[in-house]
Amino acid sequence: MFIGAKKYPIGAIARSQAGFPFRGSIQEIAGGSVAAVQMKDVDPDCGIHWRGVVRTDLVGRKQANWLRAGDILFVFRGTRFHAVCVDEPPGLAVCSPHFFHLRIKPAMQIDPAFLVWQINQAPFQRALQQGAEGSNQLSIRRPVFDCLSISVPNLPDQQSVVALDRLARQERHALQQLIRNRTQQLHALADNLARATVHFVPKTSQP
Repeated sequence: MFIGAKKYPIGAIARSQAGFPFRGSIQEIAGGSVAAVQMKDVDPDCGIHWRGVVRTDLVGRKQANWLRAGDILFVFRGTRFHAVCVDEPPGLAVCSPHFFHLRIKPAMQIDPAFLVWQINQAPFQRALQQGAEGSNQLSIRRPVFDCLSISVPNLPDQQSVVALDRLARQERHALQQLIRNRTQQLHALADNLARATVHFVPKTSQP
């Protein structure tokens, strides 16, 4: 399938900034006023697991850049660079400084899910690896990230790609579930055989 597209640097289509500058580890506060998304809370296939996000209160004078639906979080350090879409947050929410917080510029007709999909694909991942720095742990600086190119087709084509990706993930999930179910059946069969009492009766020789 051929799709025509124009290339843009990410900085031209989305505004990026670092997450909220927490000092040290994020302190969990029961009944805190803000949800703080950390790396443990995001998954490339499932997005943000809001149920596990800790609540806290913000301190300091830094103005919070609140998360909202349609924003994108990009993990810019570690063994795996990846992006996720932000769905509707459960109230006020920020992300930790381990993310770049992206928001698509109003003039750009770009589906956030399409941008996330392209960031997570092999061609862009290779560009990220080439631009990454560090010896013990790779990371990519925000100015370098903003200069990397993204191919942007028209909006209907973007939405077609997003729908195809969603279908592929559903099929992958169904297949993985089928494999797990079959594996559990075989394990149960093996356990039943191990618990069974088997009597071995040797054959007697014929006169």
